[in-house]
Amino acid sequence: MNLNRRGFLRVSFAATGGLVVALYLDPTSRAQETAMPRQPAKVYPPDAFVNIRPDGKIAIQVNRLEFGQGVQTALPMVLADEMDADWKNVIGELAPAQDVYKDPLFGIQIVGGSGSIAHSYQQYRELGAKTRAMLVAAAADRWKTTPDKCRTEASVVHGPNGQSATYAELASEAARKPVPATVRLKNPSEFKLVGKRVKRLDSRPKCDGSLKFGLDLDLPGMKVAVVAHPPVFGARVKNVNDAEARRVDGVRDVFEIPLAKGTGVAVVADKYWPAKQARKLLNIEWDFSAVDRADSTELWTKYKQLAQTPGNVALARGDESALDKVAAANRIVAEYEFPFLAHSPMEPLNTTVRFDGDRAEVWAGSQFQTVDQMAVAEVLGLKPEQVIFHTEMAGGGFGRRAVTDSHVQREAAVIAKRLKGTPVKLVWSREDDVQGGYYRPMHFHRVEIAVGTDGFPSAWRHVIVGQSLLAGTPFESMLVKNGVDETATEGTADTLYNITNMHVSVHHPKVNVPVLWWRSVGHTHNAFVMETLIDELAARAKMDAIAYRRKLLKPEPRSRCRHLICSTNRPRAGAIVCQRDTHSEFRVMSLSEPVSLVQSTCRSKTSDQRSTARRSQLIVGSQ
Repeated sequence: MNLNRRGFLRVSFAATGGLVVALYLDPTSRAQETAMPRQPAKVYPPDAFVNIRPDGKIAIQVNRLEFGQGVQTALPMVLADEMDADWKNVIGELAPAQDVYKDPLFGIQIVGGSGSIAHSYQQYRELGAKTRAMLVAAAADRWKTTPDKCRTEASVVHGPNGQSATYAELASEAARKPVPATVRLKNPSEFKLVGKRVKRLDSRPKCDGSLKFGLDLDLPGMKVAVVAHPPVFGARVKNVNDAEARRVDGVRDVFEIPLAKGTGVAVVADKYWPAKQARKLLNIEWDFSAVDRADSTELWTKYKQLAQTPGNVALARGDESALDKVAAANRIVAEYEFPFLAHSPMEPLNTTVRFDGDRAEVWAGSQFQTVDQMAVAEVLGLKPEQVIFHTEMAGGGFGRRAVTDSHVQREAAVIAKRLKGTPVKLVWSREDDVQGGYYRPMHFHRVEIAVGTDGFPSAWRHVIVGQSLLAGTPFESMLVKNGVDETATEGTADTLYNITNMHVSVHHPKVNVPVLWWRSVGHTHNAFVMETLIDELAARAKMDAIAYRRKLLKPEPRSRCRHLICSTNRPRAGAIVCQRDTHSEFRVMSLSEPVSLVQSTCRSKTSDQRSTARRSQLIVGSQ
């Protein structure tokens, strides 16, 4: 494997001692495919990914946000395995926002689409192997032998004549070695960490309370801010009486600020409690003249009416009129309602910003570091490189920390701009978040199924009604085609079930409620609809649910099935979920590793659904 075609390594000896290594992956193959000119190599900080410290500790920078999914352990495992590092001395650190940490495929620093391991697996393997090769080369020179006669284990290089040296002892010499052009990667059978049980790097500090999250940040002279948001999305402040609020001890300022839509009132205080108490005392008159008031009852009525008619076509396979030719007794009609859902991560949303005029510093648990860094820079009139963006540990997210309009970071930046030189932590309380929008959209599904004499669906007509997640975002041009937001139909229009006559369409009504992807995005509602209906069809056919699914799946070879499941526009691992009674079996098909089987138990099909989907079934005729 020739790394020159993929990127470059940069090494040096840190001023404090220790080998530091940076790997930059350049998506050359993509540039070649599109005949784009090769961009000149950029210079990155020398300590971008690996720092072998004099005390033997190995700090590995993680180019993602850790918020419970385990990437702060998983990526260091991948690198440390190829490096033959001693796991007990490995430290995982969350990387700041910088070009070198951008997702190799997405081109921005991001956690989303289950892409962390899928996209950076090869990246971190190569980095670990290159680092190991330089350490071995340094040891071979010291012992006047060749690298092939040396071996590594647990952060130690062993020579042919009983010599040994730790990685820390070799770090300064290794830093002066040229980066090898090619390197051998391990065969999976040689892995010592990947695929094995290891202790998570963040388990102990989480258990003893020493782990610090963004909300725990406490800087000298720091102030805390909260914002009074309008009760209707997009409304504006007409008048505000803040006299009572300003009298609360510890309150430092109260002022109006622009929001992503509309305006609000910021309260800044020495601590969170006085800021929150002062906000309650604000007397605000809101202007609702330019906004629509969304009403759930009215929306359900509208959605149900839309579902009676075909929407924008997402899938048209076979004979669209086939269902109409089937007798009513052999049809199933089902309707599903999914309400708006707040993400409600355990740690409330927060961002800290300090603006010093010609530079700024940000601390945030962000899934979109690149996007949020640019947003703060725009608000403060700076260039992104003038904004130091620290990635803080976050307590959950489920998509809530990946917002294309960066509304929390923008609010924090606006407030910090007024308090120049003072770090300000903006906190969205749990109540703020639940009431503040950015929900999973409400959806209504209407499905009509024609059941053949063999008990399998001969025709399937599926209409989905729900707001588009991507309309108006940078992703719209890529994932919204012919009026169909792919995130709304995933799991239906691309189903692997072999249904000859299948028609899927979608309506995307415009509603004055900000919406956002929710963990697993469209599958949160589509999978529930599809799989409960497959269960019902299996019961009607008096067949085992798993056997029914196996027979209904497209007759593709095993290798082809794996490709279909895993290869999407956003490369990631995929899964087929088969339910039987109160147990679920998840057969996980990895992008590069053998199939593994994991079992989990759920309470029931409905109680385990956080969406609390409500289904009205209309079956014409008898079964």
